[in-house]
Order: sequence, then C-alpha cells, then structure tokens
Amino acid sequence: MPSFDVVSEVDDHEVTNAYDQAVRELRQRYDFQGTDANIERTDAGFKISANGEDRVIAAYQVLEDKFVKRKLSLKFLDKKDPQPAGGQTFNMEVLLKKGIDKENAKKIVKMIKDEKSLKVTPAIQGDAVRVTGKKRDDLQAVIAMLKDKDLPVALTYNNFRD
Repeated sequence: MPSFDVVSEVDDHEVTNAYDQAVRELRQRYDFQGTDANIERTDAGFKISANGEDRVIAAYQVLEDKFVKRKLSLKFLDKKDPQPAGGQTFNMEVLLKKGIDKENAKKIVKMIKDEKSLKVTPAIQGDAVRVTGKKRDDLQAVIAMLKDKDLPVALTYNNFRD
C-alpha cells in the first residue's frame, strides 16, 4: 500500500553552506569590523556573539538572509533573546527545530481527516506523520494540500513508497 512520511527535517548540508556564507560575510562586511561579531555552530543550532545587542541582531539577520538564499525555511530557526555575557558582550542562542511536536502532528492529522474526498489514513509515529492510502494520486493530493496550509513548522516529505 502506498505511503509517505510528513516530517520536519532540515537539510544539514544546506545549513552548513548557509552558516559558512554567513561567517564569511561577517568577516568581510565593513559594519561588523571591530565588533567581535561571531557565529558558532553548536549541536542544538547556533550561538551568535558580538559586543552590542544591535550587532547580535544584525548578525542574526545575516544568518536569516543566508537561509533564505539557500531556500531553507526560517521556520527551522528558533531564536532566543540576546543575553548580556559580561562587559559589553551579548550572546544569542538560535536553535534548529527538528521533528514535529505532538500538537502540530495532531493538527496535521486533523487537517488530513477533514478532507473527506481523500481516502487516506494518517497516523502519528514519533516525530513524524505517516500517511497511507490505496492510490498514489490521493497521497499527492495530501502533499499539495499540506503545502498550501500555513503551519508553524516547516514540512518535508520522505519515504514515498508504492
């Protein structure tokens, strides 16, 4: 029986490329000279530091810009407020969201079930939603329907099986 998984996974290779481009731009831009602006990659996401709160926010905007240019959704980024880190230095933590939480998974299942014309069965499996159906066309209609909806998480589709 055909099926696919609705997940929220970011392409790590594209994230690395966006990070590298952001770091390169911070080093080269004139308005960041002498601000000690830095973006570090961590296990959970990114750590941005600079010697002013406005410079931290500007560095975050550079990272956002690189995400957009690499066609990565900004819904993957979860920024925290800038925090003082001693002296004039400020830090900002930016987390990368991975997986679909229970509330959003329930919303997705409800949206799919509300489409009475589609003969598919959604099921929550961990941090993914598996959709099965008898016809491939129904599964493709579910993907098209979910792409039109504005959800708080970025969705990707994988494990499409016939």
